[in-house]
Amino acid sequence: MGTWIFLGVLLVIILIIAFKTIRIVKQSEVYIIERLGKFYKIADAGLTIIVPFFDHVRSVVSLKQQTMDIPPQGVITKDNVTITIDTVVFYKVTDPAKAVYEIQNLKKGIEYLAITTIRDIVGKMDLDSTFSSRDAINDKLRVLLDEATDQWGCKIDRVEIKDITPPPDIRDAMEKQMNAERNKRALILQAEGERQSAVTLAEGKKEAAILEAEADREARIRRAAGEAEAIKKVAEAKAEEVHMVYDAMMRAKPDEKLVQLKSLEALKEVANGEANKIFIPFEATGALSGLGAASEMFKDDKKRTKKIQSVSDANDSDSTDYGNSVTIEEK
Repeated sequence: MGTWIFLGVLLVIILIIAFKTIRIVKQSEVYIIERLGKFYKIADAGLTIIVPFFDHVRSVVSLKQQTMDIPPQGVITKDNVTITIDTVVFYKVTDPAKAVYEIQNLKKGIEYLAITTIRDIVGKMDLDSTFSSRDAINDKLRVLLDEATDQWGCKIDRVEIKDITPPPDIRDAMEKQMNAERNKRALILQAEGERQSAVTLAEGKKEAAILEAEADREARIRRAAGEAEAIKKVAEAKAEEVHMVYDAMMRAKPDEKLVQLKSLEALKEVANGEANKIFIPFEATGALSGLGAASEMFKDDKKRTKKIQSVSDANDSDSTDYGNSVTIEEK
């Protein structure tokens, strides 16, 4: 009976020792093991054997990327406006020993450091810059926190500002300003659209006028070319007709009188036309000169006849009055 009790106690002791000796470390975790109160080693994922009563697991450190939500903080900007900033920090432990031994509480250290850094950065900016420069604020926060936490075995991956909340009166003023800016942009866009429409319409009218002028010029050129071609054709036809007449006359062997007669007939036809100027062939000038001489002689004969008739009438009338005197002088 006593033997069984001893064996049972021994088994319990063995189980306790085994439980204290064998440890299983999960993935993405490490154990900080101390031996006699001093850092001994870092146990990675898997099975780990420790010496009971000598070795002790000081801390279990996660190697995953972790997030820490910074409580909303009231920050005074450069233009003395109090705003509330809500921030979240993404970090990862790169050196578990430093994360355990270099700082009492890593999360608290990151939180306090983030709060002071945010106040320092935003305090140098005005209100409008805080809203328009979120990316710049995030980058500055990440760089400063990463430099400060490097000695703690921690890597700051990202810092994001979730929300920036201004006071209610500032918010109302900003909303009014935004509405005014929207109305201004709408009016500018409307005016720009109207201006562009007017410019496009004017350009269209200009192009239409240019095309119309070019079409009119092209029509006039074509009309003039057609008229010139018609005149050329008529001239060629007339020349052909003259050549035909000339050839016929040459074949008929006309004498000088016939040529003069034909010239006079042609001159008569020309004179009966509507032209203001008449070009007389050189061959017709002889006939015309002869005709002119004949007409002048005919006019001179008529004048001489009229003069003789008038003289005879005068003599008949004067014979009654002066006949005696003339007779006396003759005797």
